[in-house]
Amino acid sequence: AAPGRPEPLMPNVLITHSDEPLGRRVVKLLWHDERIGRIFALGSGAAPRAFDTFQAGVPPRFAYAPIDLARHRPMSDFFHSKRFREFGIDTVVHVPQHGVASEGPPLAGKVSSRAAEARLVLQRTLATRSIRSLVAVGSAFVYRLFPGNANHLSEASELDLDPNPAPGLRPWIDCDMLFHGEIGSPRLRVALLRLPTVVASGGYVYLHPGLAGRAVPRFRPLGFDPLCAVISDKDAARAVQAAVHSDAAGAFNLAGREALPLSVLGRWTRRPFLPVPGPLLRAAGAGVGRFLRDPLRDALDGPHLRYGFTLDTSRAERELGFRPQYRIGLARAGDGGLRLETARA
Repeated sequence: AAPGRPEPLMPNVLITHSDEPLGRRVVKLLWHDERIGRIFALGSGAAPRAFDTFQAGVPPRFAYAPIDLARHRPMSDFFHSKRFREFGIDTVVHVPQHGVASEGPPLAGKVSSRAAEARLVLQRTLATRSIRSLVAVGSAFVYRLFPGNANHLSEASELDLDPNPAPGLRPWIDCDMLFHGEIGSPRLRVALLRLPTVVASGGYVYLHPGLAGRAVPRFRPLGFDPLCAVISDKDAARAVQAAVHSDAAGAFNLAGREALPLSVLGRWTRRPFLPVPGPLLRAAGAGVGRFLRDPLRDALDGPHLRYGFTLDTSRAERELGFRPQYRIGLARAGDGGLRLETARA
């Protein structure tokens, strides 16, 4: 701090979905950050074993609790609890559900659990006077994509507000609109981080609507191989850290240095795509949709499977001070096979 000014207060941070891969990485990074005070981690199940060492120490600097983020009563009880008050939480980091068991498209007329969680996290954050900052991890797939791979998207680019978006994209768009609506709040600083496909070592991939869930047969329209902006999981966590320490508010695009064709990303993450003529995909999606869910035409033949994009990240660099430090490439595993690897550039 400058002479005569008090030392800035260290943020006390609440992190959601901390038991999932990206959440665990955020917890670890903030735990080793001397500029962070206390950390309260929330998850859907038992605390990961990696958290055992974090929970040691007196007085405790770290705590973990399982909670259903999509239910009003547990969320209200937690935010009014003695433990929450003792930790003096002033910053919330909302990491959305993103693991292997992430939800599929919502049933017709139903609100997705992802959107329900975002709404309750935002409601409780706004209602808690001690909280001054909210860092929300969102998706770059909320932008409208135009034919080709020439989409270079800034935060001012048009969002995909089509009334019938691809089922896998609707929850991300709903969440984006919720958080974006509070940017400019006189009381709460909101930083919305729009991430592209997140790639972790070993071929794991998160936040891509066409690669979500388990490794099952996947399809893409014949003749299309969209370019995918990517970011390493380590850089994604670093972006969250930068946003926690920043005073900047607004939406921020984040991305790494590389961009990969969807076919390459699918192959090296063991989620290969089978090219199928578009009319067959649309017919199959419409037929299946009559019996199971909302029409799945866009899930099988949507713009994210046809058109690629890259992201303009200059605002994040300018206002958050974030630059990617990790590259995504191929390395040989112990069995001699090639796999995706993230390493410091």
